[in-house]
This record gives sequence, structure tokens and C-alpha cells, in this order.
Amino acid sequence: MAAPKSRIHCALVQADTRWSDPAANRENLAALMDRAPGRELYVLPETCTTGFLGDQERRAQLERGEDLDWLLAQARDRQAAIACSLVVIEDGRVFNRFVLARADGSRAHYDKRHLFAFGGEDRRYAAGRQRTRTELHGWRVDLQVCYDLRFPAWCRNDDAFDLQIFVANWPSPRVSHWQALLRARAIENQAFVIGVNRTGVDGNGIVHPGASVVFDPLGELLLGPLGAREQVAGVSLDRDHLQAVRERFPFLADRDRFALD
Repeated sequence: MAAPKSRIHCALVQADTRWSDPAANRENLAALMDRAPGRELYVLPETCTTGFLGDQERRAQLERGEDLDWLLAQARDRQAAIACSLVVIEDGRVFNRFVLARADGSRAHYDKRHLFAFGGEDRRYAAGRQRTRTELHGWRVDLQVCYDLRFPAWCRNDDAFDLQIFVANWPSPRVSHWQALLRARAIENQAFVIGVNRTGVDGNGIVHPGASVVFDPLGELLLGPLGAREQVAGVSLDRDHLQAVRERFPFLADRDRFALD
């Protein structure tokens, strides 16, 4: 692994996702990223080209992999990493897949483990089985999707990440849970936590509040919560601050050690 960069300059892209319209979403997301040029990491919402469960009528298009091709091209052209989740069809199974695309054409992915049964996601998608920890500019990054946030054992830091990213379609009635759980993950894992949520109303009439946010390793707000409108906001993550927190409060050394199935 390369020596970690001292700072990563990020942009949170809080989009109003167009329902079941990948082409329109790709165009809109590109325009939003254009508002924050020169960033090293852009974070977009969950299922950012279809909306949550908005893919049913687009299966043939999704099977061609146009969204993934677009994502990789955007990362290459911007010379930046881009993080989001996409609906991906593979070997006849449908996944809610978090993809971290890098500028050099490489990528890492994580298939959402905790499918949102309350909304019917488990009836249409296959669940992932493994956590994904990957690397970006020497930082260790943990990839998570929306409902995973409610399961701290799955999200726990076994000394394998510095930054945890959640991409989401989190509804307005439970926005207080979104903010409280993100803060808790930052505190218990002594890591930076980025949470990017969509805004607007989806095709099922569900209202989303935005409220995208960044917490530092002490659970202090670095950015947000953003309001309910579509917007882009920038933040820089400071590795020296991360190291100072962990050295002053070496709580991770006392963590319980266990393995997940």
C-alpha cells in the first residue's frame, strides 16, 4: 500500500434521483459533479441511476452494464474516485452493489448484505456475503449501503479501516436515526464516516430528506447535515487528526474479537 495522503478532498453529491431513468440520472450526476471540480473523491447516493427499487422496467438496459461503464469513464475523465451504489445483474442475480471506481480504471465493490425486507428489497435482490475493505490514496476504506447502518457488528472496525462510507436512500420519517447511527459508527470505530443520502420523492411516494453528513473520529460534525434540496458540498479529511484521536484514546485495542458468519 502506498504511503497515505495527509488529506483527501471529497465532494458529497446529494442528488434528487430521477425514478427509473438511468440516462437522465447519469446526465444529472455528471452535472452535479461538475460543480465541484478537482476533488479526489465524489460520493453519490445509493442506487443513484434508478432510485431504490426503481430498476424493474430497466432490467435489459442494466444487463448491458451501461451504468458501470459510465461510472468508470467518469472516474477516469475526472481523475478522481467515485463511490455510489448501482443495480447490477450478474449470472441472473440482481445486486445492490456499492462500487468505488478509481481514476486508474481499477475498482472495488461490495454487495449490500442487509436487504431492506420492510420495503421488499429481499424479494428482488440477492444479498452479499462479505464485507469489503479497500484502499484509496493509502487510506483504508469500508464500504456500506443504507440499511447496513443499523447493524453495528457488521460495521465494526477490526482495525481495518480509516474511513467508512454509507450511501443511502434513507426516508424522512427516520432521519433522526440516520444521523444518530452515523455518529455512533464514527465514535465506536474511531474513523471518519461519510453518509450520502438522496433527496426528493421517489416513484413509490417515499420522501427523502437529504441530510448528508460527515463525522470525524470523535463523532464531531465536519459537514452537514445538508438540507433537503439537491446540492454538492465539499469537505477535507485530515489523517493527522485521525492518528491523533487514536493515539490519545486507544479504545480500539480493547475491542471484542469475534468473527461473523
